[in-house]
Amino acid sequence: MRLSILIPFVVAAIVSALATPIVARLAHQLGIIDRPNERKVNLRDNIPLLGGLAVGIGFFVSCAVVIIRTPEPSLYTGRIEGFLVGGVLLMAVGAFDDRYTLSWRPKLAAQLAAAWIAIYYGFRIEHFTEPFELTQWDFHPAVMFVVTTGWIIFITNAMNLLDGLDGLATGVGAIVGATLTYICWETNQVFGFTVGMALVGALLGFLPFNFSPAKIFLGDTGALLTGFSLSLLALEGYAKATVLTFVVPILALAVPMIDTGLSIVRRALSGRPIFDPDKRHIHHRMLASSGTHRDAVLSIYFLTACFCVIAVSFTRLDGPAAILFLGLVVILTIRLMRNLDFLSDEDPEGS
Repeated sequence: MRLSILIPFVVAAIVSALATPIVARLAHQLGIIDRPNERKVNLRDNIPLLGGLAVGIGFFVSCAVVIIRTPEPSLYTGRIEGFLVGGVLLMAVGAFDDRYTLSWRPKLAAQLAAAWIAIYYGFRIEHFTEPFELTQWDFHPAVMFVVTTGWIIFITNAMNLLDGLDGLATGVGAIVGATLTYICWETNQVFGFTVGMALVGALLGFLPFNFSPAKIFLGDTGALLTGFSLSLLALEGYAKATVLTFVVPILALAVPMIDTGLSIVRRALSGRPIFDPDKRHIHHRMLASSGTHRDAVLSIYFLTACFCVIAVSFTRLDGPAAILFLGLVVILTIRLMRNLDFLSDEDPEGS
């Protein structure tokens, strides 16, 4: 393995780590700090938000360094813009939300705009592969548009909803990002591999400041950027997938997707708006059972890593074997959720 392939990771990690203390001071000066309330787990006051700005700086600086150094800039032209324009838009809206607390409507509008920007630059779910004979079925452009938009928004919000404990969204994002990056490497997706390395490096450079007890929070600035970037990175690996097409990234992103899916169902069944916050997320339940932030976060890291190992294993399967393996994973996942009481609608804190 040539050391040059580590450049995006190393640059992103160093820049992110160096930028974090500066961003923390900026957040204090601008008054962008976390304010505890009844729906938040954090009870400490005066913790700066805006940590996602440090992640974004590390990520985009690293990408710029790679593009400047590459002898084949055409590999990045027309794709990096999707990450850059959409990511910066969501970071800006996230920073505004961290400071002034926006309602769900402007945030959803920004996510729609970012998704459509990504589609314009070529990030699309254009086909489905039949699992037995691997026959490819192309989507109608309208179906492609709706499905891709839904995917990007769902994953973006999934990471945002997961950001409830110190270091949780950052660490889970790094684990999932590393898995999707490896899948891009296996399928010879040079762009996806490079961008994935930069994203993982930026997240890991920030994690020491964000892990419990956190000195700075990721904030919506970083959670939206991370979710958006992971959704596009998954589409890069999907471009040359050969088994059940989109199951591999779904397995890698299983933890945030399950959490968000259960939240939507739970709120719909109770007649509440799906954007209403509550304290019944996976991290709330893990915290109630584990007792400490650190143990709850490490447990969710482990659960995420298990799903990511399954995702990588799934890339080696085709046809009936893939169907059987997927069925077993679904059964075991449902059993796991029952054992961990994730399917219950009761408040884990009893409030």
